[in-house]
Amino acid sequence: MGKKKVVVIGGGFAGIQLVRKLDENVFDVILIDKINHHQFQPLFYQVATSQIEPASISFPFRSIFKDKKNVQIRLANVERIDQERQIVSTTIGEFEYDYLIIAIGCRTNFYGNKNIREKAFSLKTTYDAITIRNHVLQNFEDIISATDEEKERFLNLVIVGAGPTGVELAGAFAEIKKSILPKDFPGIDFSKFQIFLIEGASTPLGALSNQSKVTSANYLKRMGIKLKTQTFVKDYDGDVLTLNTGETIKTRTVIWAAGVKGRLMEGFAPEVILPGNRLKVNRYNQLEGSRNVFAVGDIACMQTPAYPNGHPQVANVAITQAKLLAKNLKKIELPSGKLTEYEYHDLGSMATIGTNKAVVDFPFIHFKGLIAWFIWMFLHLMLILSVRNKLIIFINWAWAYLKKDTSLRLILTSQDEKGN
Repeated sequence: MGKKKVVVIGGGFAGIQLVRKLDENVFDVILIDKINHHQFQPLFYQVATSQIEPASISFPFRSIFKDKKNVQIRLANVERIDQERQIVSTTIGEFEYDYLIIAIGCRTNFYGNKNIREKAFSLKTTYDAITIRNHVLQNFEDIISATDEEKERFLNLVIVGAGPTGVELAGAFAEIKKSILPKDFPGIDFSKFQIFLIEGASTPLGALSNQSKVTSANYLKRMGIKLKTQTFVKDYDGDVLTLNTGETIKTRTVIWAAGVKGRLMEGFAPEVILPGNRLKVNRYNQLEGSRNVFAVGDIACMQTPAYPNGHPQVANVAITQAKLLAKNLKKIELPSGKLTEYEYHDLGSMATIGTNKAVVDFPFIHFKGLIAWFIWMFLHLMLILSVRNKLIIFINWAWAYLKKDTSLRLILTSQDEKGN
């Protein structure tokens, strides 16, 4: 009997782990993604703020799987799933499958506001991070020749959403404002550079403990960040941000970190699509009503007694679901016992607000400050090592910690040189 064909859509944490763990003696795998590399999303904010280089958190699929002879990589956009014919239709053709795994993650949710979607920046890809870095650095180049009236828009940076991404971005920008940018741009008065963090809830880091919420809010304020809670964005035209309070902020830079929703393609019944565009799965990550289609990671919504609204959309859930599914698929093909139901064991939550400033919530203990920051750094390094050995990242972090200067502030854009 030949090997079964497994098509995996998406090379995020879930997709990577699943492909790595599938038995190559039992399964042939096709990994489909629209880009050619895995992106280490927890550190996008460090690329956006010039603290690490993009290559440090981007891992080419063909390099990751160079020793896996049963794995093929295809770069394409998936357009439709035909579950009856067991075919995935993409921009480069059709692929048959015996098992289909949806691991496409999430995208930014702009909540239907077209202007914000068009004018604000999101941070869901390495490319987004580079775009933000280019834009922010170009702003400071432009300030030098700007009029006094124009400067206000360049000197106001707004981040919307005070979850981990928003908090980490705000803290990182506050740090380069203090220790890096004044050296690069001695002619700019950085006391006028304002960082706004807008949050609809009453505190930042709403998913963490009350201790972490209070600590993070104090850190942010002490770093000079203007934290506005219980505040919502109504509109943004590219120059002026309008809040529900009636206040307006003149700014050329709005980074939207206020929510996510699942990425979907055609071919799913309406009843399996839950709020947030997540796909309804059972305790084996099997798509509701399907025999051989599965969803893992952020796109999957598994309702359990402990998590009636689905699990948190974090890397640990994606990784552990993928590893278990790889084992269960082998049990299906080589009957060797009962399938194992997925059960999530929450190992805790954390966020860093800046160097030596972090909060960590473990199930029975809370850390803050320097100890929490070292825990955050160690656990993220271990998470990276689950994808690929990247000692260079640790060296970069250590160097940046000691020198307070990463020297990575490159503006990388295309230039039209015709006529020169």
